[in-house]
Amino acid sequence: MTCPVCESGELQSFQRVKDTVYSRCPVCEATVMDPAHWLTPEQEREIYDLHDNHPDDPGYRRFLSKLTVPLLERLPEGAHGLDFGCGPGPALARMMEAAGMSVSLYDPFFHPEPTALDQCYDFVTCTEVVEHLHRPHEVFLELNRLLKPGGLLGVMTCFQNDDSKFANWHYRRDPTHVVFYREATMAWLADSLEWTMEVPVKDVVLFRKP
Repeated sequence: MTCPVCESGELQSFQRVKDTVYSRCPVCEATVMDPAHWLTPEQEREIYDLHDNHPDDPGYRRFLSKLTVPLLERLPEGAHGLDFGCGPGPALARMMEAAGMSVSLYDPFFHPEPTALDQCYDFVTCTEVVEHLHRPHEVFLELNRLLKPGGLLGVMTCFQNDDSKFANWHYRRDPTHVVFYREATMAWLADSLEWTMEVPVKDVVLFRKP
């Protein structure tokens, strides 16, 4: 199987956890669940419906501030963005709007608005999204298309750093998580798409389109 992140490397055997098989890309260092174990869209939706990420929850807002704070520091006043994969309660969009930004929403399950993908934006956010993607290479190309020149893409996902803890890692145990990224994986994406990249805080990446 070719790596779904970089499409440039044949996946190699990494770990088997009980009956679930994971592979590693030798090129971009992504870790990928074998597609035989991926859930159907209907099964995914059932799990997402159990999430309780209320937009007014202080703890959830603190969690999202890991991305919103450094992003706002780099955006001009009144910038227009897209919350890609916003989920049922778009807390991040509300936080950005409260800071003077305008934000459109897109989510294939909860806000399937195709017109939101017909525009270009000053910034795009993906919080806890990229680990769910079955075809991340295609999605990152789409995100690049959605950004204006000079635009920012903010990604939040837990980096997979410690192979010895992978089997018991809480992020791996979510059955909707099928791709796991390292900082090196993000660096490969940045180089491939000619973006600049910075990691302002743990598990947050900011990409800038030239």
